[in-house]
Amino acid sequence: MIERWNQHDWQLVHTQPQSPALHMALDEVITDEVGAGRRPPTLRVWEWASSTVVIGRFQSLRNEVDPEGARRHGIGVVRRISGGGAMFIEPGNTITYSLSAPESLVEGMSFQEAYAFMDAWVLKALQSLGIEAWYVPLNDIASASGKIAGAAQARRSKAVLHHVTMAYDIDAAKMLDVLRIGREKLSDKGTPSAAKRVDPLRSQTGLAREAVIERMVETFRRDHGLTASAISPEELARAERLVAEKFATPEWTAIVP
Repeated sequence: MIERWNQHDWQLVHTQPQSPALHMALDEVITDEVGAGRRPPTLRVWEWASSTVVIGRFQSLRNEVDPEGARRHGIGVVRRISGGGAMFIEPGNTITYSLSAPESLVEGMSFQEAYAFMDAWVLKALQSLGIEAWYVPLNDIASASGKIAGAAQARRSKAVLHHVTMAYDIDAAKMLDVLRIGREKLSDKGTPSAAKRVDPLRSQTGLAREAVIERMVETFRRDHGLTASAISPEELARAERLVAEKFATPEWTAIVP
């Protein structure tokens, strides 16, 4: 299967911190551009400008987020175009990346097979750092110490979008103040269990966040090739329009109330 990756000229986009809503829009724009053949397949490493909760396309806003807790901690909410669960994001504590590729990369695969296939390179990177990591269907990456990451996918415009949020560090008490679902899952275990459910990369590697990202990029480049790229002015302009018209609007965020 490695030849599927290596049929493509992969591009790396890793820029300055962006707002949560702009990240949502960039995922849509870049994936559509890849699907249309106007951009090569792209690995985009995110830098966050602010804390947020990212909820899945089909999740209920009120079921996932405690508005009082979010206001108290100054944390916003955005909705992405892919399914899956809510992600609690703090800039220095989170590693997020997207893969936008032609649908041919996962042609003939079930959703479970596609998740495992698109996570394989990052598992290799984590294992090279001494973390015994593995894929847990449908969309988690785990270790013996706990969950490391969650993934989500969307298929659109003849392309596949696969993005992953990894816990580099975590403020478990704050997360439980903001996410209702986390509170419900841990109600019978007590707050200390939150740190065990999600075990950060910082505690498992002792490395700086930037060093973990560097190893991830190195691993992808070595195995599949990777050329530095950037968001074009046209892509950025389209993404900014999508922020104003969609991703930063209450109507989109609460499209599933």
